[in-house]
Amino acid sequence: MDATHDPLRRSWLDSANHGGTDFPVQNLPHGVFRRRGTQEAWRGGVAIGDQVLDLAAACAAGVFEGVVADAARAAAAPRLNDYMAMGRHRWRALRAELSRLLTAGAPQQAALAPCLVSQAAIEHALPAQVGDYTDFFTSRDHMLNMGRVFMPDRPELPNFVWLPIAYHGRASTLEVSGASFARPFGQSRPSGAAQPSFAPSTALDYELELCAWVGPGNRRGEPIAIDAAEDHLFGIGLLNDWSARDLQGWEAVPLGPFLAKNFLSTVSPWIVTMEALAPFRCAVRRDAGDPPWLPYLCAADGNRSGALDLQLEVLLQTSRSEGQALPLSTTQSRLGHWSFAQMVAHHTSNGCALAPGDLLGSGTQSGPGGREQGCLMELTRGGREPVTLGNGETRRMLEDGDTVVLRGRAERPGAVSIGFGECRGTVLPAQAR
Repeated sequence: MDATHDPLRRSWLDSANHGGTDFPVQNLPHGVFRRRGTQEAWRGGVAIGDQVLDLAAACAAGVFEGVVADAARAAAAPRLNDYMAMGRHRWRALRAELSRLLTAGAPQQAALAPCLVSQAAIEHALPAQVGDYTDFFTSRDHMLNMGRVFMPDRPELPNFVWLPIAYHGRASTLEVSGASFARPFGQSRPSGAAQPSFAPSTALDYELELCAWVGPGNRRGEPIAIDAAEDHLFGIGLLNDWSARDLQGWEAVPLGPFLAKNFLSTVSPWIVTMEALAPFRCAVRRDAGDPPWLPYLCAADGNRSGALDLQLEVLLQTSRSEGQALPLSTTQSRLGHWSFAQMVAHHTSNGCALAPGDLLGSGTQSGPGGREQGCLMELTRGGREPVTLGNGETRRMLEDGDTVVLRGRAERPGAVSIGFGECRGTVLPAQAR
């Protein structure tokens, strides 16, 4: 950690100093935006309090110099891939300078104040051009809960403790928070039916996940070692891997998810950098009886600081909730079984190449207790036990008009709490065929 994490540091922007903000000066996440309802060019910005610092405007104001100016220009682009490719040295240099410029008493306040845009007045684009998207399976509690639904006679996967399981998702259907989508069609075969049918999904679900954005990539044939993996991780966001469970149950064997998951995945607009998350690191979970990690998945510190300690929340806004998002579940990312560094090391262990802007999903994040599950399939025990919302409504699976909201926050004594903003999406009725 460095001076950018100083809990006593305050911004000259008052909204960044409110205790409930996701975006104090200790955070400074990156995203891509423009003013809503305009045809302005998309450009990169940094969230601070209830505002966005327009980095293109800040560059034009001449507040950056040298290598920091180069990094700021890359971070002001309509896609952040070039900035992600620059690596940790440039990321840290720009973060340190932004922190200094936005701290109370900075002489550049007068120059930067006109570069702020209200977050209430903007819309977002995907932060980067995603070439590839891989979704992992890192929560043991999710594995056990889903196993009891899909494979009750054998709920635990024997390879789970040995490697981070994953499948390749569909990058073309990744969209930023706020997207709505029509209920997907697909094949399913209900229990007892002689043959499948093709119809809209009747078991639509969400999945509460984290996602990591890849920074510098690697050449094909050159694996990334576990102790170098952090240098290839730019930052973290929230991910909703929407899932049609009835389609999934029919198609997944033997090759895994396909149409049940590739109709849409939603990411949060702000990327919280790995540097901002430094105060919130913790050990990677290992349970009693688990075998030791194979050497290529064990960092020099024994993975004692490889994981993130984040509080995660799912809320549901319905057509009857009068605009209020009602709590569904909460869990903690430290309950996950594999770190993003381990995912990078495993992903590239066979020589697979990653590129700047690639996306890695954590898989559904769940815990062992009641209301700690990261999807409705777990919460409702496969739809057998409907969950009751705060307004008395019940859900077995998502209904048309439902809006799912994901939130995440990092909190720890002695550190300023930071957040991720929201990741939301709305289910619309199936389109006529």
